[in-house]
Amino acid sequence: MADLPTQRLGRTDMDVTVLGYGAMELRGAPRGRDISEADSERILNALLDMGVNYIDTSIDYGLSEERIGRAISSRRSEYFLASKCGCPLDPEASRYGRGEHVYTADRVRDGVLQSLRRLQTDYLDLVQFHASPTPQQLTEHGGLEALQELQHQGKVRYIGISGTIPNLRDQIAMGVFDVFQIPYSALQLEHEELMADASNAGAGIVIRGGAARGGPAKESGDAWSTWKAAGMDDLIGDMDRMEFVLRFTYSSPDLDTTIVGTLNPDHLQQNIDALMKGPLPPDLYDEAKRRLASAQ
Repeated sequence: MADLPTQRLGRTDMDVTVLGYGAMELRGAPRGRDISEADSERILNALLDMGVNYIDTSIDYGLSEERIGRAISSRRSEYFLASKCGCPLDPEASRYGRGEHVYTADRVRDGVLQSLRRLQTDYLDLVQFHASPTPQQLTEHGGLEALQELQHQGKVRYIGISGTIPNLRDQIAMGVFDVFQIPYSALQLEHEELMADASNAGAGIVIRGGAARGGPAKESGDAWSTWKAAGMDDLIGDMDRMEFVLRFTYSSPDLDTTIVGTLNPDHLQQNIDALMKGPLPPDLYDEAKRRLASAQ
Protein backbone atom coordinates (compact mmCIF):
# COMPACT_ATOMS: atom_id res chain seq x y z
CA MET A 1 0.00 0.00 0.00
CA ALA A 2 1.37 3.42 -0.94
CA ASP A 3 1.88 5.90 1.87
CA LEU A 4 -0.71 8.65 2.20
CA PRO A 5 0.72 12.13 1.56
CA THR A 6 1.34 14.20 4.68
CA GLN A 7 1.51 17.90 5.46
CA ARG A 8 3.08 19.78 8.36
CA LEU A 9 0.15 21.05 10.42
CA GLY A 10 0.83 24.77 10.41
CA ARG A 11 3.31 25.88 13.04
CA THR A 12 3.03 22.65 15.01
CA ASP A 13 5.80 20.06 14.86
CA MET A 14 3.40 17.38 13.58
CA ASP A 15 2.99 15.89 10.10
CA VAL A 16 -0.56 14.74 9.43
CA THR A 17 -2.02 12.69 6.61
CA VAL A 18 -3.99 14.79 4.14
CA LEU A 19 -6.96 12.51 4.82
CA GLY A 20 -8.12 12.53 8.42
CA TYR A 21 -10.96 10.69 10.10
CA GLY A 22 -14.08 12.46 11.37
CA ALA A 23 -15.21 10.33 14.29
CA MET A 24 -18.69 11.83 14.62
CA GLU A 25 -19.72 8.70 12.72
CA LEU A 26 -19.06 6.73 15.92
CA ARG A 27 -21.55 8.66 18.06
CA GLY A 28 -24.27 6.00 17.87
CA ALA A 29 -28.05 6.24 18.03
CA PRO A 30 -30.28 8.20 18.18
CA ARG A 31 -28.38 11.09 16.50
CA GLY A 32 -26.33 8.72 14.35
CA ARG A 33 -26.48 5.20 13.07
CA ASP A 34 -26.74 2.42 15.62
CA ILE A 35 -23.42 0.64 15.19
CA SER A 36 -21.89 -2.08 17.32
CA GLU A 37 -18.70 -1.87 19.34
CA ALA A 38 -17.21 -4.42 16.97
CA ASP A 39 -17.99 -2.21 13.96
CA SER A 40 -16.46 0.86 15.59
CA GLU A 41 -13.35 -1.11 16.55
CA ARG A 42 -13.08 -2.44 13.00
CA ILE A 43 -13.15 0.96 11.29
CA LEU A 44 -10.77 2.57 13.79
CA ASN A 45 -8.16 -0.13 13.41
CA ALA A 46 -8.67 -0.20 9.65
CA LEU A 47 -7.93 3.50 9.27
CA LEU A 48 -4.71 3.16 11.27
CA ASP A 49 -3.74 0.09 9.26
CA MET A 50 -4.35 2.08 6.05
CA GLY A 51 -2.05 4.84 7.26
CA VAL A 52 -4.50 7.58 8.34
CA ASN A 53 -3.02 9.34 11.36
CA TYR A 54 -5.43 12.20 12.16
CA ILE A 55 -8.57 11.53 14.23
CA ASP A 56 -11.06 14.28 15.07
CA THR A 57 -13.67 13.75 17.78
CA SER A 58 -15.64 15.73 20.36
CA ILE A 59 -17.43 15.53 23.68
CA ASP A 60 -20.52 16.32 21.61
CA TYR A 61 -20.22 13.15 19.54
CA GLY A 62 -22.06 10.73 21.81
CA LEU A 63 -20.05 7.53 22.27
CA SER A 64 -17.23 8.57 19.96
CA GLU A 65 -14.54 9.40 22.52
CA GLU A 66 -15.20 6.29 24.59
CA ARG A 67 -15.11 4.07 21.52
CA ILE A 68 -11.78 5.50 20.40
CA GLY A 69 -10.38 4.94 23.88
CA ARG A 70 -11.52 1.35 24.05
CA ALA A 71 -10.56 0.40 20.49
CA ILE A 72 -7.19 1.98 19.80
CA SER A 73 -5.69 3.53 22.96
CA SER A 74 -3.06 0.77 22.80
CA ARG A 75 -1.99 2.28 19.44
CA ARG A 76 -1.85 5.85 20.76
CA SER A 77 1.55 6.62 19.25
CA GLU A 78 0.17 6.04 15.74
CA TYR A 79 -2.29 8.93 15.57
CA PHE A 80 -2.78 12.65 16.14
CA LEU A 81 -5.82 13.03 18.39
CA ALA A 82 -8.01 16.13 18.27
CA SER A 83 -11.06 16.83 20.42
CA LYS A 84 -13.08 19.91 21.37
CA CYS A 85 -14.12 21.94 24.40
CA GLY A 86 -16.89 24.24 25.55
CA CYS A 87 -19.37 21.39 25.06
CA PRO A 88 -21.94 20.14 27.58
CA LEU A 89 -20.28 17.46 29.72
CA ASP A 90 -23.06 14.92 30.17
CA PRO A 91 -22.16 12.07 27.78
CA GLU A 92 -25.70 10.71 27.84
CA ALA A 93 -27.20 14.10 26.95
CA SER A 94 -24.80 14.45 24.02
CA ARG A 95 -26.39 11.39 22.46
CA TYR A 96 -29.63 13.33 22.02
CA GLY A 97 -28.47 16.85 21.15
CA ARG A 98 -25.47 19.17 21.20
CA GLY A 99 -26.80 21.49 23.91
CA GLU A 100 -25.44 24.93 24.78
CA HIS A 101 -21.73 25.62 24.49
CA VAL A 102 -20.17 27.88 27.11
CA TYR A 103 -16.54 28.83 27.55
CA THR A 104 -15.99 29.21 31.28
CA ALA A 105 -12.75 28.06 32.86
CA ASP A 106 -14.53 25.21 34.66
CA ARG A 107 -16.35 23.97 31.54
CA VAL A 108 -13.15 23.96 29.50
CA ARG A 109 -10.98 22.36 32.19
CA ASP A 110 -13.53 19.73 33.18
CA GLY A 111 -14.24 18.91 29.54
CA VAL A 112 -10.60 18.28 28.70
CA LEU A 113 -10.10 16.11 31.79
CA GLN A 114 -13.23 14.12 30.88
CA SER A 115 -11.97 13.65 27.33
CA LEU A 116 -8.62 12.38 28.59
CA ARG A 117 -10.40 9.76 30.70
CA ARG A 118 -12.77 8.69 27.96
CA LEU A 119 -10.03 8.54 25.33
CA GLN A 120 -7.70 6.68 27.72
CA THR A 121 -4.76 8.96 27.07
CA ASP A 122 -2.49 11.28 29.07
CA TYR A 123 -2.60 14.07 26.51
CA LEU A 124 -4.56 15.44 23.56
CA ASP A 125 -2.61 16.61 20.56
CA LEU A 126 -5.18 19.31 19.84
CA VAL A 127 -8.17 20.79 21.65
CA GLN A 128 -10.44 23.05 19.63
CA PHE A 129 -13.04 25.47 20.92
CA HIS A 130 -16.27 24.18 19.43
CA ALA A 131 -19.10 26.15 17.80
CA SER A 132 -17.09 29.22 16.70
CA PRO A 133 -17.24 31.49 19.77
CA THR A 134 -16.40 35.19 19.62
CA PRO A 135 -13.15 36.47 21.16
CA GLN A 136 -15.20 37.95 24.00
CA GLN A 137 -16.83 34.58 24.75
CA LEU A 138 -13.40 32.97 24.81
CA THR A 139 -11.89 35.40 27.27
CA GLU A 140 -14.58 36.91 29.50
CA HIS A 141 -15.00 33.83 31.72
CA GLY A 142 -11.48 32.42 31.52
CA GLY A 143 -11.99 29.65 28.98
CA LEU A 144 -9.01 30.49 26.79
CA GLU A 145 -6.76 30.99 29.81
CA ALA A 146 -7.84 27.62 31.23
CA LEU A 147 -6.99 25.82 27.97
CA GLN A 148 -3.62 27.56 27.84
CA GLU A 149 -2.93 26.40 31.40
CA LEU A 150 -3.76 22.81 30.41
CA GLN A 151 -1.33 23.24 27.55
CA HIS A 152 1.33 24.45 30.01
CA GLN A 153 0.67 21.31 32.09
CA GLY A 154 1.26 19.06 29.07
CA LYS A 155 -2.31 17.75 28.91
CA VAL A 156 -2.89 19.58 25.63
CA ARG A 157 -0.20 20.04 22.98
CA TYR A 158 -1.87 22.56 20.67
CA ILE A 159 -4.85 24.91 20.81
CA GLY A 160 -7.32 25.38 18.00
CA ILE A 161 -10.81 26.51 17.14
CA SER A 162 -13.63 25.37 14.90
CA GLY A 163 -14.20 28.70 13.19
CA THR A 164 -16.81 30.05 10.80
CA ILE A 165 -18.08 33.35 9.47
CA PRO A 166 -18.87 35.86 11.02
CA ASN A 167 -16.38 35.28 13.88
CA LEU A 168 -13.53 33.71 11.93
CA ARG A 169 -11.75 36.94 11.00
CA ASP A 170 -11.61 38.08 14.63
CA GLN A 171 -10.48 34.63 15.75
CA ILE A 172 -7.55 34.77 13.32
CA ALA A 173 -6.64 38.26 14.55
CA MET A 174 -6.28 36.97 18.13
CA GLY A 175 -3.07 35.20 17.04
CA VAL A 176 -3.37 32.45 19.66
CA PHE A 177 -4.60 29.45 17.67
CA ASP A 178 -2.27 26.81 16.26
CA VAL A 179 -5.01 25.21 14.16
CA PHE A 180 -8.29 26.27 12.56
CA GLN A 181 -10.97 23.79 11.57
CA ILE A 182 -12.96 25.38 8.75
CA PRO A 183 -15.83 24.17 6.53
CA TYR A 184 -14.87 24.13 2.87
CA SER A 185 -15.58 22.15 -0.27
CA ALA A 186 -16.27 22.58 -3.96
CA LEU A 187 -19.86 23.29 -2.94
CA GLN A 188 -19.05 25.54 0.03
CA LEU A 189 -16.51 28.17 -0.98
CA GLU A 190 -17.41 31.10 1.27
CA HIS A 191 -14.57 30.58 3.76
CA GLU A 192 -11.82 30.32 1.15
CA GLU A 193 -10.30 33.79 1.60
CA LEU A 194 -10.27 33.61 5.40
CA MET A 195 -8.87 30.09 5.25
CA ALA A 196 -5.94 31.49 3.29
CA ASP A 197 -5.53 34.28 5.85
CA ALA A 198 -5.33 31.77 8.69
CA SER A 199 -2.82 29.66 6.81
CA ASN A 200 -0.69 32.69 5.94
CA ALA A 201 -0.65 33.59 9.64
CA GLY A 202 1.01 30.21 10.32
CA ALA A 203 -1.94 28.19 11.57
CA GLY A 204 -2.70 24.64 10.50
CA ILE A 205 -5.83 24.19 8.39
CA VAL A 206 -8.17 21.27 9.01
CA ILE A 207 -10.98 21.22 6.47
CA ARG A 208 -14.31 19.76 7.49
CA GLY A 209 -17.08 19.08 5.01
CA GLY A 210 -14.44 18.52 2.34
CA ALA A 211 -16.44 15.65 0.92
CA ALA A 212 -19.39 18.06 0.61
CA ARG A 213 -21.46 15.90 2.98
CA GLY A 214 -22.42 13.65 0.14
CA GLY A 215 -22.95 16.64 -2.17
CA PRO A 216 -23.68 15.62 -5.74
CA ALA A 217 -23.94 11.94 -4.82
CA LYS A 218 -27.24 12.64 -3.05
CA GLU A 219 -28.76 14.36 -6.09
CA SER A 220 -30.91 16.54 -3.85
CA GLY A 221 -30.79 19.83 -1.98
CA ASP A 222 -28.91 23.08 -2.55
CA ALA A 223 -25.58 21.36 -3.23
CA TRP A 224 -27.10 19.33 -6.04
CA SER A 225 -28.72 22.45 -7.49
CA THR A 226 -25.34 24.19 -7.53
CA TRP A 227 -23.67 21.17 -9.10
CA LYS A 228 -26.20 21.07 -11.92
CA ALA A 229 -26.17 24.85 -12.47
CA ALA A 230 -22.38 24.75 -12.86
CA GLY A 231 -22.53 21.93 -15.40
CA MET A 232 -20.12 19.86 -13.36
CA ASP A 233 -20.98 16.45 -14.81
CA ASP A 234 -20.01 17.71 -18.25
CA LEU A 235 -16.79 19.20 -16.90
CA ILE A 236 -15.53 16.16 -15.00
CA GLY A 237 -16.50 13.65 -17.69
CA ASP A 238 -15.88 10.07 -16.55
CA MET A 239 -14.41 11.03 -13.17
CA ASP A 240 -16.42 9.82 -10.19
CA ARG A 241 -18.22 12.71 -8.49
CA MET A 242 -16.89 11.90 -5.02
CA GLU A 243 -13.37 11.56 -6.38
CA PHE A 244 -13.69 15.01 -7.91
CA VAL A 245 -15.00 16.56 -4.69
CA LEU A 246 -12.22 15.06 -2.58
CA ARG A 247 -9.50 15.98 -5.05
CA PHE A 248 -10.91 19.50 -5.32
CA THR A 249 -10.49 19.88 -1.57
CA TYR A 250 -7.00 18.37 -1.77
CA SER A 251 -6.12 20.93 -4.45
CA SER A 252 -6.53 23.81 -2.01
CA PRO A 253 -3.08 25.32 -1.35
CA ASP A 254 -4.09 25.94 2.27
CA LEU A 255 -5.16 22.40 3.22
CA ASP A 256 -3.20 20.40 5.76
CA THR A 257 -5.80 17.69 6.27
CA THR A 258 -9.48 17.10 5.54
CA ILE A 259 -11.59 15.03 7.90
CA VAL A 260 -14.03 12.59 6.33
CA GLY A 261 -16.23 10.19 8.27
CA THR A 262 -17.27 6.69 7.34
CA LEU A 263 -18.14 3.41 9.03
CA ASN A 264 -17.23 1.32 6.00
CA PRO A 265 -13.60 0.27 5.45
CA ASP A 266 -14.28 -0.09 1.72
CA HIS A 267 -15.44 3.54 1.53
CA LEU A 268 -12.36 4.58 3.47
CA GLN A 269 -10.19 2.79 0.93
CA GLN A 270 -12.03 4.50 -1.93
CA ASN A 271 -11.35 7.89 -0.34
CA ILE A 272 -7.68 7.01 0.03
CA ASP A 273 -7.51 5.82 -3.58
CA ALA A 274 -9.03 9.11 -4.78
CA LEU A 275 -6.55 11.23 -2.85
CA MET A 276 -3.62 9.11 -3.97
CA LYS A 277 -4.36 10.38 -7.50
CA GLY A 278 -3.24 13.79 -6.30
CA PRO A 279 -4.69 17.27 -6.75
CA LEU A 280 -6.81 18.01 -9.80
CA PRO A 281 -5.04 19.13 -12.98
CA PRO A 282 -4.62 22.93 -12.69
CA ASP A 283 -6.79 23.74 -15.71
CA LEU A 284 -9.64 21.57 -14.42
CA TYR A 285 -9.33 23.02 -10.90
CA ASP A 286 -9.40 26.60 -12.16
CA GLU A 287 -12.40 26.04 -14.42
CA ALA A 288 -14.27 24.17 -11.69
CA LYS A 289 -13.68 27.04 -9.25
CA ARG A 290 -14.90 29.56 -11.82
CA ARG A 291 -18.08 27.62 -12.55
CA LEU A 292 -18.88 26.76 -8.95
CA ALA A 293 -18.24 30.28 -7.67
CA SER A 294 -20.64 31.63 -10.30
CA ALA A 295 -23.31 29.09 -9.37
CA GLN A 296 -23.19 29.58 -5.59
